[in-house]
Amino acid sequence: MPSALDPAEPILSDQGTPYSPRYDDVYHSVEGGLAQARHVFLGGNGLPQAWQGREQFVIVETGFGQGLNFLATWQAWRDDPRRCARLHFVSIEKHPFTREGLAALHADLEELAPLAQQLQAAWPLALPGLHRLAFDGGAVVLTLALGDVQALLPRLAVGADAFYLDGFAPARNADMWDPVVMKGLARLARPGATLATYTAAGFVRRGLQAAGFEVSKAPGFGSKRDMTVARVPAERRRRHAPPSPGAWTRRHAMVIGAGLAGCAVTERLAARGWRVTLIDAHDGPARETSAHRAAAMHPHLSPDDSVLSRLSRAGNLHALRAWQALAEAGHPVGWHGCGVLQVGQDDEDTALQQRALAELGFPAEYVRWMSAQQAADEHGATVARGGLWFPQGGWVAPPDVCRAQLAMAGAAVETRFGCRIASLHRTDDGWQVFDEAGRPVAEAPVLVLANAHHASGLLPLRHLPIRRVRGQLTTLEPGDVARLGRWPDCVVTGSGYLLPRDGDGSARIGSSYEPDEGSLVERVETHADNLRRLSALLPDRSAAVSALDPAALHGYVGVRSVSHNRLPWVGQVADEAECERRAASLRGAHLRDLPRLPGLYVALAFASRGLTWAALAGELLASRIEGEPLPVESDLADALDPARLLLRALRHGQHGGDGQDAERDTGRDAEPDAGQGAGRPGQALSG
Repeated sequence: MPSALDPAEPILSDQGTPYSPRYDDVYHSVEGGLAQARHVFLGGNGLPQAWQGREQFVIVETGFGQGLNFLATWQAWRDDPRRCARLHFVSIEKHPFTREGLAALHADLEELAPLAQQLQAAWPLALPGLHRLAFDGGAVVLTLALGDVQALLPRLAVGADAFYLDGFAPARNADMWDPVVMKGLARLARPGATLATYTAAGFVRRGLQAAGFEVSKAPGFGSKRDMTVARVPAERRRRHAPPSPGAWTRRHAMVIGAGLAGCAVTERLAARGWRVTLIDAHDGPARETSAHRAAAMHPHLSPDDSVLSRLSRAGNLHALRAWQALAEAGHPVGWHGCGVLQVGQDDEDTALQQRALAELGFPAEYVRWMSAQQAADEHGATVARGGLWFPQGGWVAPPDVCRAQLAMAGAAVETRFGCRIASLHRTDDGWQVFDEAGRPVAEAPVLVLANAHHASGLLPLRHLPIRRVRGQLTTLEPGDVARLGRWPDCVVTGSGYLLPRDGDGSARIGSSYEPDEGSLVERVETHADNLRRLSALLPDRSAAVSALDPAALHGYVGVRSVSHNRLPWVGQVADEAECERRAASLRGAHLRDLPRLPGLYVALAFASRGLTWAALAGELLASRIEGEPLPVESDLADALDPARLLLRALRHGQHGGDGQDAERDTGRDAEPDAGQGAGRPGQALSG
């Protein structure tokens, strides 16, 4: 069962040092936090020298506290003319400060005040999981892992070059120094990784030694005589090594598909210095499912904080940060953060929503309860019952997101629009793609398929099924909207959904979720269904809604691409042929054991949550390609892995099947929505 985070309070000791009543200990030495950070953690890890000349350097910290170690490291990186190109700082914190608490503790950081203010501005809500914050144009990346160290550390997908062990004193916070934690750190250590901590306690040193570190003492900071430093032998061998930095001979990728998925991947690779050839069969970006002019986005909530809920939360939060970064760079996406009200479809649904709120205990700034009266008074949403209010939810036009991402990528992207790829060919140095006439179009070491259901024609893998689901939106013209009375100024979702008025006074409602049969033309009966969904959302408008003629309405029709359990396929493609040859030895395998096709990745089957998944999927793929820390926990990344059905088939001895059996067998893995059920009518085309 998930537990809410318990934020720390900005309390000072009698000596004026930040203090924790929970652990009865100070956050840093009374002789100076920044000086301690520089002596113990930077000095103990041989920084800045250790990162000089590298493309990438990764630091893992236990205990973020008020962030002095991060700020000192960031400043040292800025001051170093030979610094690494990209610095990753991954820090675990069980009791994060609020933004206001952090600002209070940073009030006296004179030399680091500008950096501290940037950290405060980017500081996330106290929500469990990973939060990725980027600074200095993405060259410095802070990944905050909020939660208990023993729960989170095994789920970090990180290759670390250095460790900062900075929990409260071992006598006050034994869990942070447990041998299990030491083994977890060793699991993440790249060959030659270093470690430093302020303590010289014997059991800490013995725990590190037992985990495989070479341990020694060094002069301590201030009044402390000794501290501990350690190193992982460069020749240490393990069955599963941590991720290594990418070693590509050419940083060039082809991306097929210029919708939400492809544009997000393109922008994320370009931000890392890659050259990208973006290919699409249409005459520009966002011409298929991503073409509609309005899509809503809000998180999923469930009492058990399911994989779907955690991924939805990670995706929503990451998308909002990514879009803010685009806006700050001069490429706004036109996000309308009007809030989203999700109402239960019946009393049972409503009770489930309220139970989720109570059990999760998330901050009200993320989600809270809104009564029907409040919804009507504050937003003009005359719903029948209360629901979940997501203050950070809203809507956006997917084509605007795509255009902003391509503008951000700039000259790093070469577009090939109006080019339909018909086949792929693996080469000695990567991949080559060909058009319908058999002519070569482009070649590169990396190929990403982000072209929805069209990928099935290029990559006919048995265990990567994608089905097509039709969706139709209905547009209400300004006059129709006016006849329905005060229109809600927020997104309302439940048995269907409605969006606020557009700039011209029109509004959109929807949407259908039906088999993809026949041509993609509007159906009068589906417009009638959308009107019935509107009446269910706003029952007091039923009479006025029934007066509208479905035959006179128009809208948008698109196709969603959906996986077996409605979670997308994001990651490196497995080598199915090799897996089948080695099937006997892979019966007890894990995902990391499966052979993969070098340089071939997918970002597919985003179903009804294109806005939620796309930005996160782009960051996840780019991180995998570069060997960087992943932006989500490993179990969440595994839940998206394109080899997940293949792994199940191997474990069940079904590797020779046609893939349809695997899809049927895993149907029980589909995770229903709370309130807006996966597969129920009324789902957004992208959100």
